[in-house]
Amino acid sequence: MPILYNGSTREFHLQTEKTSYIFSVMENGQLGQLYYGKKLRHRESFERLFHVEATPNTACTTEGDLVFSLDLVKQEYPAYGTTDFREPAYQVLQEGGSRITDFVYQDHRIFGGKEKLEGLPATYAENDGEATTLEITLYDQEIDVEVRLSYTVFEELDAIARSARFTNYGEADVNLTRALSVSIDLPDANFEMVQLSGAWARERHIKNRRLVPGLQSIASTRGTSSAQQNPFLALKRPETTEHQGEVYGASLVYSGNFLAQVEVDHYDTARLMMGINPFDFNWLLKNGESFQTPEAVLVYSDAGLNGMSQTYHRLYRTRLARGKWRDRERPVLINNWEATYFDFDEQKIFELARSSKELGVELFVLDDGWFGKRDSDTSSLGDWFEDKRKLPNGITQLAKAITGLGMEFGLWFEPEMVSKASDLYNAHPDWVIHVPNRRMSHGRNQLVLDFSRQEVVDFIYGLMAKVLRDAPISYVKWDMNRYMTEVGSLGLPADRQREVAHRYILGVYSLYERLTSEFPHVLFESCAGGGSRFDPGLLHYAPQGWTSDDTDAVERLKIQYGTSLVYPVSSMGAHVSAVPNHQVGRVTSLETRANVAYFGAFGYELDVTMMTDTEKEQVKEQIRFYKENRSLIQQGQFYRIESPFAEDGNRTSWLVVSDDQSEALLGYYQVLSTPNPGLSRIFFKGLNPEFEYAIEGLDATFYGDELMGAGLQLNRYRLNEHPADFSSVVYKVKRV
Repeated sequence: MPILYNGSTREFHLQTEKTSYIFSVMENGQLGQLYYGKKLRHRESFERLFHVEATPNTACTTEGDLVFSLDLVKQEYPAYGTTDFREPAYQVLQEGGSRITDFVYQDHRIFGGKEKLEGLPATYAENDGEATTLEITLYDQEIDVEVRLSYTVFEELDAIARSARFTNYGEADVNLTRALSVSIDLPDANFEMVQLSGAWARERHIKNRRLVPGLQSIASTRGTSSAQQNPFLALKRPETTEHQGEVYGASLVYSGNFLAQVEVDHYDTARLMMGINPFDFNWLLKNGESFQTPEAVLVYSDAGLNGMSQTYHRLYRTRLARGKWRDRERPVLINNWEATYFDFDEQKIFELARSSKELGVELFVLDDGWFGKRDSDTSSLGDWFEDKRKLPNGITQLAKAITGLGMEFGLWFEPEMVSKASDLYNAHPDWVIHVPNRRMSHGRNQLVLDFSRQEVVDFIYGLMAKVLRDAPISYVKWDMNRYMTEVGSLGLPADRQREVAHRYILGVYSLYERLTSEFPHVLFESCAGGGSRFDPGLLHYAPQGWTSDDTDAVERLKIQYGTSLVYPVSSMGAHVSAVPNHQVGRVTSLETRANVAYFGAFGYELDVTMMTDTEKEQVKEQIRFYKENRSLIQQGQFYRIESPFAEDGNRTSWLVVSDDQSEALLGYYQVLSTPNPGLSRIFFKGLNPEFEYAIEGLDATFYGDELMGAGLQLNRYRLNEHPADFSSVVYKVKRV
């Protein structure tokens, strides 16, 4: 049983395959944390793990008791103001102005499976045997408000999902000014904080810093999870590497404003918290109303960062992503954006599709510029009907012509945005996020539609659904190119204006839910100016996302390596684009561009009609190779070997291994050629030491223990035969 309860001591023991998470009801009725880490055998009592002692200069909860202080004990869901001086997980503002609460244990239930979160994406169980859930009800009698804490244990997948739900049963209104999803108190602060930070075109770079006393945090206030920070945080021991040592991971299944922070107190203990950003947030709860926090997914690993990553990959690929495309091999696609931008017509698109089909491409995607009067990024967003100047026969006939070639057809939308120069804005200027009598800032010449309003979501749904019903479309690229400013809604009263950002994200989720339910055959790919909203929330609806607008192979090494810290290879859209690269101007070989893009949802983004015959033959071979190996790439175990974030960052390598260890694919990349290099080896991971393997192109066999222990000599095998900058090689390994 993955959830055990000791009745006499009121202790809860959550067990995954390799992890224990233990907490109890303390003497004041609140929940105290006892242990989180490597799996422990169950005992009838874990009271020895709870310890308090009198310390100077603190406050205690009960008169006459100079020992029990919330300032000193580890807690599950802490509040502020009753002897704990650290930042709280939640705060409830009451009618009289008080923020003091006393939520104490009332009851609990344990059941098989996992219930859905209302209006929010979350992990799921396909049957009651896959997961076990503990729900604990905490109650504050004074204000008649309940908090229900939910813990779902994925025993075999080795992860724990947490969330909280507040319900107001009282007659008086209350306001949630802070409602985070998870809090973990760790016994010390000897950790490095690992985060994924960046900006447009350089998303999710890995950053490390030692914990110090005080607060250290990452956050977004942009209305999205953002390119600047990702809703993920890990705490690793200083000696932890990719493959050895302790690490705690926390990942938020949410796409809006978030906060992830660690507070180190005066006794050098660390408190990790994560959830909706309290900045500019408030949620009014009237009698009978509830508020559900997003879900946070916790992973502990004693097998290093890569061990943590593999747990997230398995869980997110199989029990967060869902639908027809979750387990299916993804099609090789070509997107016309970097081939044509806005300058195309029906004949040009058809010729691109026809030429792509001859090369083996399976899906043609028509990007921005097909609708309204869209000749630049200054107009027509919101007018989701075809531009008959460019497409005189319409989207439906174009889609039929392309599918008639034996290809699938996909289409680009940016449903959350509107241009001032559009029929939609002219008809409904009140439908945008704005504050009356204040300047409306713009980004990419566009404004944000107010998805906190149901009528706006309904209208956009109607336009998109009509296009998807009328035309044979099997793929949608859902873009979002604008952060939120002047956050306000004409559809909400004054006391709910600080709910707009969260209500907006709920509106995005509801539109995704309706479209994916009505059109289950469509593969949705999320996009946000590249990777500005690449998060677990959208992975629930779109099993792959556009990883970055930066398609340069060298820059993609860092972007895809960092993204893999949390997200599976199958979720990363990765394309071969033209050179000089349109983002950084770098010229890399067609071989290296493909060798990087193989490790993702593979495709092309260039004008194939301009290729030489030699290049076309090379593309044919690349597509053949990817089709042969895409099941392995999508479903295999991913290992990071050499990091582009290392001190010199000149070498990167990674590996994907099949579950049965019978085959593997290794990518090795060198940024700059090195004069007179010394002997160089690469060490494989994840192979079976007893298996004998052959490597395509090499006239030798190797046992798994040799490839992992002694390594493969790169100087001897292929890579350094013709030294060059931006060189790479992909090794296909198969059991003999």
